[in-house]
Amino acid sequence: MIEPKNVVDALKEADWIKAIQDELNEFECHRMWTLVFKPQGKTIIGTCWVFRNKIDDNGIVIRNKDRLVTQGFCQLEGLDYDETFAPVARLEAICLLLAFASFKNFKVYQMDIMIAFLHGHLQEETPRAWYDTLASYLFSSGYK
Repeated sequence: MIEPKNVVDALKEADWIKAIQDELNEFECHRMWTLVFKPQGKTIIGTCWVFRNKIDDNGIVIRNKDRLVTQGFCQLEGLDYDETFAPVARLEAICLLLAFASFKNFKVYQMDIMIAFLHGHLQEETPRAWYDTLASYLFSSGYK
């Protein structure tokens, strides 16, 4: 199945309609948004759908995957944001961490923080504030 270029094309195929509905159901299930009035002096940032086919090793489509994403290119520096912040873990750092944990016989836990990030209590509008909150919680829980 061909990946649609836009939502109009996607709405012509039953499989893509189901994928879109599943994504919207996830939003509702996790209460990922609340309708609010536009803050004065702020720009509304639009959304768009991104469509991808997930394929197996033989090149056969096994799932239609879609995401509703923000159109970040509509933002203006200094008006909608003051800085960008995207923490990433390099593969080498992860390998080193796992090797050290294995050597020291440490337990390693993995968690998905996307939902927590979307529902975090922030005092400002930057992702960095959420990471500060997470770090404070981990330190207070005994993590070093």
